[in-house]
Amino acid sequence: MPTRSFRSRAAMAGFVLCALAVLPAQAQKTGGEYRPEVGQPGKDVVWVPTPDEVVDKMLDMAELKSGERLVDLGSGDGKIAIAAAKRGARARGIEFNPDMVALSRRKAAEAGVKVDLQQGDIFKSDFSNADVVTMYLLPTLNERLRPILLRMKPGTRITSHQFMMGDWAPDETATIGSRQAHLWIVPAQIAGRWQLRVNGGEEPIDVQLQQRNQVLDGTAQWHGRPATLSDARVRGTKVAFTLVDADGASHRFEGRAEGANRLRGEVVAKADGRRQGFVASR
Repeated sequence: MPTRSFRSRAAMAGFVLCALAVLPAQAQKTGGEYRPEVGQPGKDVVWVPTPDEVVDKMLDMAELKSGERLVDLGSGDGKIAIAAAKRGARARGIEFNPDMVALSRRKAAEAGVKVDLQQGDIFKSDFSNADVVTMYLLPTLNERLRPILLRMKPGTRITSHQFMMGDWAPDETATIGSRQAHLWIVPAQIAGRWQLRVNGGEEPIDVQLQQRNQVLDGTAQWHGRPATLSDARVRGTKVAFTLVDADGASHRFEGRAEGANRLRGEVVAKADGRRQGFVASR
C-alpha cells in the first residue's frame, strides 16, 4: 500500500524514525483541502507513505494482471490502489480515516481511474475475494491479519512493504534501496493422509503430511516399506516433494491441488529421468 501508519515508533525501521523526527505530525487544511503530514497519528498506527518505486515492485512481485481484484489494507491517500487501477486491476482500498478516504478519492479522480476507496476497519471488512492484497503495517498488525489471510483462496498473493508476518516466512523478498518488499502466496491446506497412485497403479503410496504455512513434512509407505519424504513445499495450489524409497531410489513429485481432496501431477525418477503421472486422494 502506498502510505501507511505505524502503531509503535519504537518498532519502526530507522528510515521511518528519521522521517518522523524532521516532519510535522499534524494533518492540515489549506484553503479547505485536507493535507496529511507524515507521522500523523491514525487508528492503530501513524501515516508514512510508500515510495513509488516500492509500490511498483510490490505490484510486480504480485504479478498483478489486468482484471484481477486488488485490495490495499490501510490505503491512506490511495497510492497503491490507484497504481493498481492504472495497470487495469479492479482496485479497492480500505482506510479508517475518513479525511484520507476523501483525499484518496480526489487523487483517483485526478488520475482518471476508477477505484473503490472505502472508509472501514480492515479487521471488520470482507476482502476474501481478492486476488492480491497489499499492506504497509507493523508486524503486530500483520500477525493479527495472518489467520485471515491464510484462509483466503490458495494462490492469493500478498505483498508487504518492509514488515514480516511472524513465523509465516515470505516466499520472496526484494530489496529496493533501503526498503524491502515481501511476497507471500496463500498455500493450499493439504495436511492429512493421502494415497498416491502412479500411472493408475493399484497399489497406492501412503503419505501422511503435516503442514506449517507453506512448509510440509511427513512420512510415507511405498509397497509396504518406509519411504523418506523431503524437500516438501506448497506454493498456492502447487505441491512438490521428494520420496526416497526403501531401495534408495529418489522420485520427485510435482503437481497441483484440485479442490480439497485431490492432487494430480507428474513424478520423475532421479536415476533415469523417467516421467509418470500420479493422482492422489485424501
